[in-house]
Amino acid sequence: MSSSLHSVLIVLFAALAIAGAEFSSTIDGAQFLHYAFKPLTTLGIFFLALRAQPAINARYRKAILAGILFSLLGDIFLMLPVSVLAQGFLLGLLSFLFAHLCFLRALCSDARFFTKPLVFVALTALGAAHLFVLWPGLPPAMRIPVLAYVCLLLAMCAQAISRGISLRTVDSRMAMSGGICFMLSDTILAYNKFYTPIPHSPLLILGSYYLALWLIACSVQSSHPQHQD
Repeated sequence: MSSSLHSVLIVLFAALAIAGAEFSSTIDGAQFLHYAFKPLTTLGIFFLALRAQPAINARYRKAILAGILFSLLGDIFLMLPVSVLAQGFLLGLLSFLFAHLCFLRALCSDARFFTKPLVFVALTALGAAHLFVLWPGLPPAMRIPVLAYVCLLLAMCAQAISRGISLRTVDSRMAMSGGICFMLSDTILAYNKFYTPIPHSPLLILGSYYLALWLIACSVQSSHPQHQD
């Protein structure tokens, strides 16, 4: 399959997954589209990263692929109704926590951690502000897992931004943009779930999420031909 056709299929699958979630309460059968195409979209993005040539380095590719697989697992846990899996949200949160660990490992494969302290400080302040607003709405049993997840998400995003600023390559800037989109998606999800319902939240959450994963997957391909697996 050509890369252009592969990209078209990812966009199509993402659109169907989002439409299924957006119209699940008004159109019979729409939920099936979400169940079918949400994991298929993430799987398509996995193969995009798998086929990327030349890769930045072997460790980067392997860590990104592992992160996307954990994201796929998180997709499945989060989309299942409570009647099917009572702890689906917690399991999804843990899956994405491991995904961010993998992404962070990739981002540290060619750039030192914490090279831009001001970036980490700024994102920590931003995360603390969001937690201050969201904390009263968090169930007590979810507070520690959410806090751990937020810390790891912020570390991943801060490292992506720091690396993008330091390396100034096309691929590092794609990873940086992906990290920012991931943080945006999770912020919208958190406010929608724990603060107040947001209109068209499936479109906003999944749209920014798939863009994040796509950018991170594309960042596997080095913009410098001399970097080989």
